[in-house]
Amino acid sequence: MKIEELKNHLQNNSKNLSNEFKRLFHGRGGVYDEWSFLTIDSIDKILSVALYFEIQSGLETELIGMLKEYIQSTSHTIIILQRRYKSGSPTEVIVGELKEDIFVVENGMKIKLNLRSNQNSGYFADMKNGREFVRENSKDKNVLNLFSYTCAFSIAAMLGGAKSVVNVDMSKSALTTGRANHHLNNLETKNVSFLPYNILKSFSGIRRKGLYELIIIDPPTLQKGSFEASKDYIKIIAKLSQLASDNCTVLACLNSPDLDSSYLIELFKEVAPEFSFVKRVQNLEEFANINEERGLKNLVFEKTASYV
Repeated sequence: MKIEELKNHLQNNSKNLSNEFKRLFHGRGGVYDEWSFLTIDSIDKILSVALYFEIQSGLETELIGMLKEYIQSTSHTIIILQRRYKSGSPTEVIVGELKEDIFVVENGMKIKLNLRSNQNSGYFADMKNGREFVRENSKDKNVLNLFSYTCAFSIAAMLGGAKSVVNVDMSKSALTTGRANHHLNNLETKNVSFLPYNILKSFSGIRRKGLYELIIIDPPTLQKGSFEASKDYIKIIAKLSQLASDNCTVLACLNSPDLDSSYLIELFKEVAPEFSFVKRVQNLEEFANINEERGLKNLVFEKTASYV
């Protein structure tokens, strides 16, 4: 794909754009091998470009020039370029002026964004279908959101009519943003808890909040000193029986390219056989991966009261 073809790709994907987030180009999935370093997102008026490794200066100049031409036919007034390959993932404003208070819109839900010099913006766009699943399956349920980060699953659950949500994450700052995200969506938080716990060391405290009808497990693949999916995920699954109601649904998420769906399915069979695998939530088309098992895995399991 040459630069002009990339421009045509963007223009084709820009039809019917709204203020809602949309990934316009996803090179990270390996479908476009020569552009594997590049992602381009539409965030209302912002065109957000990320480079995942350093490229030749000539190609970068050509790319930026093309993007400046491209936005002449769209509603974008700002272009930002984030260099993910550099320490701190610094962001450069190429066109326009970036405001401090920014949020993304997803299915009408608002989530605060940090687009300046930060590897994690506060929003994981590829999880949209997972959040939609939670929103559709939260009615009148007590929900547990493990590794909640900025609590986007919690917002989805509350908008879906959840009775209560317990958010658990080690990061107090992420939970503070999570609380602000609820307020941004005009959601009361009297039935929403924000617990700054190390999950692996805090099951008793989480259990005191009661049993849960919907449990979300969305851990990092690797967080030094606290969680490593390849060895610690089993510890979470083994404790589910202490946290789950008789009829409980679990959404177990895994974003490691080196661990596939069968890894989680086998862990459940080994240490939580009362939960049966139901389905994998389909990933968004715009995040296509040449090998889907290297992409995001959102797996649904269900426990039934009849299990002996």
